Amino acid sequence: MNPIHLWYKFYAMLFAIFILITSALMQPSSNPVELGDVQWIRSLDAAQKESAHSGKPILILFQEIPGCATCRNYGSQVLTNPLIVEAIETQFVPLAIHNNKKGADAEVLNLFSEPSWNNPVVRIVNEDLSAVSSRLNGDYTQAGLVNYMTSALIKAEGKAPGWLKLLNDELNTSEENRKTAVYSMYCFWSGEAHFGRVNGVLATEAGFANGKEVVKVTYNPSLISKSSLDKLAESGSCAFESKVNGYRPDATPQYYLANSKYAKVGMTALQKSRVNSALKEGQDPSEFLSPRQLEGVK
Repeated sequence: MNPIHLWYKFYAMLFAIFILITSALMQPSSNPVELGDVQWIRSLDAAQKESAHSGKPILILFQEIPGCATCRNYGSQVLTNPLIVEAIETQFVPLAIHNNKKGADAEVLNLFSEPSWNNPVVRIVNEDLSAVSSRLNGDYTQAGLVNYMTSALIKAEGKAPGWLKLLNDELNTSEENRKTAVYSMYCFWSGEAHFGRVNGVLATEAGFANGKEVVKVTYNPSLISKSSLDKLAESGSCAFESKVNGYRPDATPQYYLANSKYAKVGMTALQKSRVNSALKEGQDPSEFLSPRQLEGVK
């Protein structure tokens, strides 16, 4: 055959391979619903190698796929929260093991003595597969997983990212343990910033009531008492409103945040309060935001 034809066929083959690889890389994630939005490793050996290279612990999800309603809900309601996804992908080496499959999945299941055809179980282990924390089983909530990850990071590394600890505080405060208090102030925007920086305050909202500018403060009484809030209010020239009539929110909540470059970043209510207060004080609010949130700041 003519050498030119051989070279032509060779480059044509290379081009075809390039197209196939590029197309594969551009395909959107096709996770089953049970795995949520996390990009999981599917090989224990590969996860151990990545853990050795990165120094990060391995987060193993034992999951039934296709699974029951509990399994599907765990994927669609827990593993789709952007901050949870980011925590799993950046703070750990994520490994998914199907608990209803044969082969390599079954071998890992047996290695950890995990039951097959089971509801979701999460384990966090070191590269050598020694446990960082006891297994997470029976708690299928965002709060349960975030608390588990936060505690594991503190055990393994002595600390957890500030943004993850904020998320943990927010998710692990039950509705029954959320209280509100309303304070009047000469400027409710300053009032929001005054209260929003304090540990135990979960959210702030500027508004009007009793013919005054007021700040509605949502707080966790196990972290900060009402009397401590009252003292804080007094130090900021605020006054507690024992009766609230005709309350309506202001059109521009978190004023300093709303008028900053962080305005379009998706945040939780607690993050908004902290960032708003930091901006009012002229401080860098980066410690309250995750790396991926900060990527959206221009």
